[in-house]
Amino acid sequence: MAVNSSKAHEFLRIWRRFCEHKLALVGLFIVLIFILSAVFAPLLAPYSPYEIGSGFESAPSGKHILGTDQIGRDVLSRLIYGARVSLSVGIGTTLVTTFLGVLLGLHSGYFGGTVDIIIMRAAEVLMSFPTLILIMVVSSVIGPGLDRIIIIMGILGWPAAARLVRGNVLSIKEMDYTKSAVASGFRTQRILFFHVLPNIFSSILVQATFNIARFIIMESGLSFLGMGVNPPTASWGNMLTDAQSLTTLTEKPWLWIPPGFMIFLSVLAFNFVGDGLRDALDPKLAN
Repeated sequence: MAVNSSKAHEFLRIWRRFCEHKLALVGLFIVLIFILSAVFAPLLAPYSPYEIGSGFESAPSGKHILGTDQIGRDVLSRLIYGARVSLSVGIGTTLVTTFLGVLLGLHSGYFGGTVDIIIMRAAEVLMSFPTLILIMVVSSVIGPGLDRIIIIMGILGWPAAARLVRGNVLSIKEMDYTKSAVASGFRTQRILFFHVLPNIFSSILVQATFNIARFIIMESGLSFLGMGVNPPTASWGNMLTDAQSLTTLTEKPWLWIPPGFMIFLSVLAFNFVGDGLRDALDPKLAN
C-alpha cells in the first residue's frame, strides 16, 4: 500500500507541474479533440469523405461548411477523416521507432564493445542521410500506403531514440542500484527492463511526444508529393496536393487553408505537450 501511495503522490506531483504549463494544457486539450474527432469521425462528418456531390470546388455554404474539392467531395468530412491518417501515422510510427530505439539503445549502452559499435555505426549511417529523402527513396521502391509508410518511417527513424537511450544507460549502469542488481545475480534482461528502463522512461516519453509531431509533418510532406497515403483516402497532405495551382491559392482558399491549419495546429499542440512533459518530468525542476 505504501508503494502505491508513493506512486500516486508522484503522479499527482507530475500532473501539478504539468498543469503549471498553460500552453501544455492547451496542447493537451487540442490533442484530445483531434483524437476524439478521429475515433468518432463517422458520427461527426456530415458526409462520407468519398461521396461525390454535384458542386465542384464550391465555396463554403450552409450545405458544405468548408466547401467542396475538385470533384465535389465535402472538405470538412475529408478533414475530419484526415485526422485518422495523421494521428495513425504519427502515433504508429512513434511506437515503432521507440520500440526499436529502446531495444537497441539498451543493449548498445549496457553491453558496449562490439554490440555498441555495430548498433551505433548503423545509426550513424542512417543519420548521415536526410531522413525525408531516404524515406522517399524507399517509399518509391516499395510503394505508398498507410501501413507501409508507418513501417518505413519507423524502421528508418530509430537512431535518434537509440542514441538517447544509450546515453542514459551509459550513466545508469554505473549507479549503485544497477551494480547491486548485477551482484545479486539477476538476469541481464531483467536488469535492463526492470531496473534501467524505468529510470529513463521520462526521457523516452518526452522524445516520443515530439516525434509524433515530427512524423505528422513527414507524412503530410510525403502525401503532398504523392508518396504517402493514396487517394481517395483522406489525408491532410494529399488534400494540399490539389491546391498547388496559383488560381487555387488565390481564389479558392477553402481547399488549402483548412488542411494546412490542421497540420500546423496538431504539430504545435504535440510540441506544447512535449514541452510540458519535459518540464514536469525533469528531476532538476522538482520541488
